[in-house]
Amino acid sequence: MTPGGGSGPMKDCEYSQISTHSSSSPMESPHKKKKSVPKRKWEVFPGRNKFFCNGRIMMARQTGVFYLTLVLILVTSGLFFAFDCPYLSEKITPAIPAIGGILFFFVMGTLLRTSFSDPGVLPRATPDEAADLERQIDIANGSSSGGYRPPPRTKEVIINGQTVKLKYCFTCKIFRPPRASHCSLCDNCVERFDHHCPWVGNCVGKRNYRFFYMFILSLSFLTVFIFAFVITHVILRSQQTGFLNALKDSPARYPFTETNCRFSVVCFFSVWSIVGLSGFHTYLISSNQTTNEDIKGSWSNKRGKENYNPYSYGNIFTNCCAALCGPLSPSLIDRRGFIQPDTPQLAGPSNGITMYGATQSQSNM
Repeated sequence: MTPGGGSGPMKDCEYSQISTHSSSSPMESPHKKKKSVPKRKWEVFPGRNKFFCNGRIMMARQTGVFYLTLVLILVTSGLFFAFDCPYLSEKITPAIPAIGGILFFFVMGTLLRTSFSDPGVLPRATPDEAADLERQIDIANGSSSGGYRPPPRTKEVIINGQTVKLKYCFTCKIFRPPRASHCSLCDNCVERFDHHCPWVGNCVGKRNYRFFYMFILSLSFLTVFIFAFVITHVILRSQQTGFLNALKDSPARYPFTETNCRFSVVCFFSVWSIVGLSGFHTYLISSNQTTNEDIKGSWSNKRGKENYNPYSYGNIFTNCCAALCGPLSPSLIDRRGFIQPDTPQLAGPSNGITMYGATQSQSNM
């Protein structure tokens, strides 16, 4: 062996020992494995919703009309406070802008509370829960022989002596509880579903209906308040030089008159629609109904004398207290919670089409 040939294997041996030592020590490894950060549940939420502020704000995907609502309220109130309140405060009382400001902040608070909250979304079934429910449905449908076969996707429960059907949701893989319905726009089953309101950018359900009602009610008061004092401003201006002369005066002398007249027309048409909507929901609350039930005529007398609303307490005051003053139920979807590695994913896809087809093919028997 030559000296050069003996030194080569020694160098290779030393190199392999260093390599083995460095790969076996996690502290000295140049490539450290990064710990996977667990995702929150809102990041993989199957419904068609948008989330902001790390899941604290939950809205529908179509929010364009909601921004229009914000602009209309802000512009209308801004014009009133800028052009009418200084004159009215000087000529009548400073309480006018104070009352208007309180109404404005109450309207904005209830609007944002309605738009940014969970309306009462029901969680979808996991694959194991969906499979177990499918087995129960197959057993129930196959248990009766020859005679009466129950509907394959409905259940019946008795509520205050009235028979209520629970329908199966092919997207969420659950039997919807009473008064719940699936919103096609948000792709969620919502508890005590009232309607999907594009003006607030969210569904209206069990957890935000009271805030929605307070929003439209306070907005009615604000609109009537603004309309009444805009007319008062126009009348007071007109008493100085006459109505027609006030309209013809230069904007430099009377900068508010022409603006107020156009503003009065807008407020006039807004009052009727908003007040009418408030009256309709006041009727629904007093009878403990939802918009969805009223449109479908679920508890109409036309369906029979024995058909009555099992959710009504029989008293207008009690119905209003139950809808507006009852305890607020917690959210069931835990959208800000972390996903555990062993937690199964929800059964329903984001669009509900694939899973619906799968269920149909499995349940055709």
